[in-house]
Amino acid sequence: MNPIYLDNNATTRVAPEVLDEMLPYLQDLYGNPSSMHTFGGQLYRKIEGAREKVANLLNAHPEEIIFTSCGTESDNTAIMSAIESLPRRKHVITTRVEHPAVLNFCRHLARKGYRVTFVPVNNLGQLDMDFLFKSVDDDTAVVSIMYANNETGVIFPIAEIAQKLKERGVLFHTDAVQAGGKLPLDLKELPVDMLSLSGHKLHAPKGIGVLYVRRGTRFSPYVIGGHQERGRRAGTENVASIIGLGKACELAAKFLHEEATALKVLCDRLESALLKCCPDARINGDIENRLPNTTNMSFEYIEGEAILLRLNEFGICASSGSACTSGSLEPSHVLRAMGIPYTAVHGSIRFSLSRYNTQQEIDKVIEVMPGVIRELREYSPFGREKIVCPPQ
Repeated sequence: MNPIYLDNNATTRVAPEVLDEMLPYLQDLYGNPSSMHTFGGQLYRKIEGAREKVANLLNAHPEEIIFTSCGTESDNTAIMSAIESLPRRKHVITTRVEHPAVLNFCRHLARKGYRVTFVPVNNLGQLDMDFLFKSVDDDTAVVSIMYANNETGVIFPIAEIAQKLKERGVLFHTDAVQAGGKLPLDLKELPVDMLSLSGHKLHAPKGIGVLYVRRGTRFSPYVIGGHQERGRRAGTENVASIIGLGKACELAAKFLHEEATALKVLCDRLESALLKCCPDARINGDIENRLPNTTNMSFEYIEGEAILLRLNEFGICASSGSACTSGSLEPSHVLRAMGIPYTAVHGSIRFSLSRYNTQQEIDKVIEVMPGVIRELREYSPFGREKIVCPPQ
């Protein structure tokens, strides 16, 4: 049975075109790009070609692109670079709903003596903008705020934040891991200083990421060693994955609008049907400002983990939150920050789609889900709500 994979915010399938582009660099062209000989040295030009493709997706300059191992490394590097470049400033601002790559790194800094401000959100997952701007002071080294939330898909007003922070001379980093390849990102118009991407979120392989650093931004490397990446990130280049990421960015740029439109149609179809089929179901997050591929829904009075286990028996893959936290029994920190009721937080499910999902797959989920919820509610001590499906 082929899986119905609706967990694309956790990771995506490597596109066939990306794999084809990578294979020669895993087999025949295996040299080291830093070598003096032609066999290895020729790969340097291929890396630079991939860098241009990434830059094109972001409307950035190629020299502003640094290849890393993942989004987490990019996030950590951006924040650490800012505080090392401004050693007298001891204040960092982020949000209560960040990915653990930022949230836990900021908590680490707090244990080291830094003052960290966590900006709250309302019940739709929208940032408290007044709180954010009032928190900025002369001691602020960097503000790091995600472009779009990985659990709810809620998009933050990054352009507005970036412009106001620029006016105040404060470094600004955005984790755009979930936005890359799903939303248009124009860094000639968007005045962020640093931005993170991760290859495996847009149909490239795992183990490759990007940190964009605007020209003129003070930068201190996080991984120190050799001369690679113009001295900004040491370590022998992951050539095949860099080539794959370049191809993935090329595909994303080509089909961005078409893909986003199609995904929104499928996502809305799934969401609308499940709201009608399942009593005490709710959408978590701002439905007007969110990623086109993501819906976070709660089914009250039952456990999300139980829903996932039953869906898994039908070959349906979804998530109860971030892939980096879903191994924990703790409820979603994002939904708790939004003030979602306890009975709903524990019954939350995230469906996240990709270009490879079909209407037939979505209809299968719509067919299966009411029975799953009905069965689990039968065992719930909170009640046995009747589930009624709308006419086809």
